[in-house]
Amino acid sequence: MIWRLLHYRSGDAFENMALDEAVFRETVWNNRPPTLRFYGWRNPAVSIGYFQDLDKEIHIDLCRAAGVDIVRRITGGKAVYHCDEVTYALAAGRCASLFPDDIYRTYEIVSRCLARGLYSLGIDARLAAAPPGAVSRAQRPSCCFSVPFGSELLVEGKKICGSAQTRTHGGFLQHGSLLMRFDPEKNAALMGPRDPDAARTLQSRVAAVNQVLAAPVSVEALCQALQRGFVEELGIRLVPEPLTPAEESLAARLVKKYASEAWTRRRKKDAFAPAGPF
Repeated sequence: MIWRLLHYRSGDAFENMALDEAVFRETVWNNRPPTLRFYGWRNPAVSIGYFQDLDKEIHIDLCRAAGVDIVRRITGGKAVYHCDEVTYALAAGRCASLFPDDIYRTYEIVSRCLARGLYSLGIDARLAAAPPGAVSRAQRPSCCFSVPFGSELLVEGKKICGSAQTRTHGGFLQHGSLLMRFDPEKNAALMGPRDPDAARTLQSRVAAVNQVLAAPVSVEALCQALQRGFVEELGIRLVPEPLTPAEESLAARLVKKYASEAWTRRRKKDAFAPAGPF
């Protein structure tokens, strides 16, 4: 099966989320083959999950004082501080027979691809076991990297990749952060409870690519390794192609939504249609 590859590029928080949604919408509505995309963050940002309470879980004043953008995702999960990382995004529709209609099984398949890519760099990442019993959203820590959930990636028991997903119309968007370096103090300062031990706790639970490897790798090398992981694990071909004009046009419209205070504070689910109102 041939997938489209969108090579690594950096954007601000609002552009990144707009492009993820635009590619997802166009993939699902036009029943296109999956698209695998890699990107970075031009400015530091905190992204929050679709269901999170911004005022309760994010220190908005400190984010603003530090010049950190805040953006709400359409995917679930908890908050992520994006800075020195590579983000992957996979959009797939009904035609992607490699993936079941099940969020956890899809997580597992994607994680195996990522783990295979990391292994080629010398990082032995293992899939986390599913947590015993259900954990409500309210009970979960504000920071995505605080606790691993089923099929997320661990290196020596520490979380190295945090992912989130949304599903609709038989398709899904999954994106996630692979940390190049991790700053526990910054993460603790911007989200979660004001706990003097928060940074130390995060330090004990989080791993980063260039803090695990003896010799640091570049963003380009990490992206190439991850691409190989998908190709070898799933037996697919990745063909580099640009965004379509429709995706570019839709993303330009969606940027306005993601940059708006109304969306960030009071999420409103859009009608999932090719030309829905934004």
